[in-house]
Amino acid sequence: MVSATMRSSRTSRSGSRNSSLAWIAAVGLIVAGAGCKKKTQSEAPPASETPAEPDEPAKDGADLVFVRGVIKTMDPDKPRASSVAVKDGRIVAVGGTAATSSLVGDNTRVIDLKGRMLTPGLVDAHAHVTNLGLALETVQLRGIESEAKVAAAIAEAAKTLPEGEWVIGRGWDQTLWESQEFPTRKSVDEVVDDRPVAVTRVDGHALLANSKALELAGIDKDTKDPPGGKIVRDGAGAATGVLVDTAMKLVTDKIPAPSTEVIERRVRLAAKEIARQGITAVHDMGVGDAEAAVLARLAMTKELPIRVIGFLSYQGPETTESLRTREQIRDLDGTARFTLRSVKAYADGALGSRGAALLEPYADDKGNTGLLVNSPQDLDELAVMAALTGWQVGVHAIGDRGNRIVLDAFEKARKSKPDADLRFRVEHAQVVALEDIPRFAELGVIASMQPTHASSDWDWVDARIGPERAKGAYAWRRFLDAGVRIAAGSDFPVEKVSPLLGLHAAVNRTGEDGEPPGGWQPDQKLTLDEALEIFTVEPAYASFVESFRGALKPGYIADLVVFDRELKASNLLEAAVDMTVVGGDIVFEK
Repeated sequence: MVSATMRSSRTSRSGSRNSSLAWIAAVGLIVAGAGCKKKTQSEAPPASETPAEPDEPAKDGADLVFVRGVIKTMDPDKPRASSVAVKDGRIVAVGGTAATSSLVGDNTRVIDLKGRMLTPGLVDAHAHVTNLGLALETVQLRGIESEAKVAAAIAEAAKTLPEGEWVIGRGWDQTLWESQEFPTRKSVDEVVDDRPVAVTRVDGHALLANSKALELAGIDKDTKDPPGGKIVRDGAGAATGVLVDTAMKLVTDKIPAPSTEVIERRVRLAAKEIARQGITAVHDMGVGDAEAAVLARLAMTKELPIRVIGFLSYQGPETTESLRTREQIRDLDGTARFTLRSVKAYADGALGSRGAALLEPYADDKGNTGLLVNSPQDLDELAVMAALTGWQVGVHAIGDRGNRIVLDAFEKARKSKPDADLRFRVEHAQVVALEDIPRFAELGVIASMQPTHASSDWDWVDARIGPERAKGAYAWRRFLDAGVRIAAGSDFPVEKVSPLLGLHAAVNRTGEDGEPPGGWQPDQKLTLDEALEIFTVEPAYASFVESFRGALKPGYIADLVVFDRELKASNLLEAAVDMTVVGGDIVFEK
């Protein structure tokens, strides 16, 4: 295993022409406001650069002083402390009472932690901000235990909407039902037939549409499966209403695009909830130009309470070509509330909908090896272009075949520019052939993994892929032992937002119900310190800001979270967030 101390002591590894005017304007404003300009990879400050020593606090003292706490600093040179002082958005002192007492002035707010725990701000390294906002204001189907009850929830939601408006939502999961079978449009048609319905599966890789939505999309018996997608059909060849992966776009492309005002409303709603959960930064996977413009403007006007590390949504070879000229927003000193220097693409689908690309067929669906959403050639070209133009790439890969294809693409990219500090990422790395795990470390590839996926999926994974392949599934300990860097997230709204659930899943390998006893594949458990590291230190590295964030050290940005108790492996499900601080600003207080 690679310890926090060892990892910290390593030497760091060495605008589209079609963009909207609003996006271009927003980029220009935020870059000007941050005092940054587009920089090439060689112009960016070295990752190993140590922050300058902070200036002496003003005579009126620090802005915030936390005392009498259990403080995990994530700094291997000083891992524990009881007091922290914050001035002008940065940490100015860490230690015991003596380290901060002289910094208390007339305007200092002193917060007595009374034994509560304080850590660096937690980071969700794979999530979807706008989708969370959408989920918070649309029909929620998570945890519903039958198809009939899903249909009833859809019918109830339809009553609250204006006539003719689409019913959209998320969260159904057939693995919770007695039948274990996909739902059909018939169950929805029986309760809502006068308006279109489109509700996605919990993993976002399958969609249930009613007959009205299928009609608007022009889907009938003669409609062919699109590349990388599947129209589920009945015995007579008719569409059942379930569309998998790229086939979902046949329906979702018919849903009216949200206005700028709606996007902003959803971003604000999501950001408030994210801050409430103790998350100070989110790696937002799949940002379009309209979302980027909203996020950039809110960041510039200081109306974004959290940090958003945006990943541009890959839309095919045209996105690859656009990287030559598209502007980036980089974070040169750790203070940015919005950045855009990365691209998110897909290799395959999801395990729950049997769309993850496997090297051998599914154990419970002989003949099916899953789907490739983008061709290996397209992924190769994206990775090489990104390496040459200074963009970071994260590729969704869940199945062992999908992961191998992405690793092959990243190997080609590294050969194209051997000295570049790429920090390319595999998003999910969910089922990986055991012989491919060391390749992550060899290629310097970050495994962006979501602990709560294991606690949600454990009871059907063995049946889906067999116990032998399951050894490489959700295998955090094997990755760490191989020297791989892991950046942890939740994939919300696929999973719940709370990072405490992710910490619990990482250290206990059980769900919220405590099942299975002792944990699923307990040899893959992490310690609590390791789990905190993959939610703090490693996401900072994954977003090129490990010299400024991810730890509580003098000179570092004051992103931190206060919990209502000292965290232990046994109490993570009972713990709660009392305060969230971003750049010295209290953005949530219980």
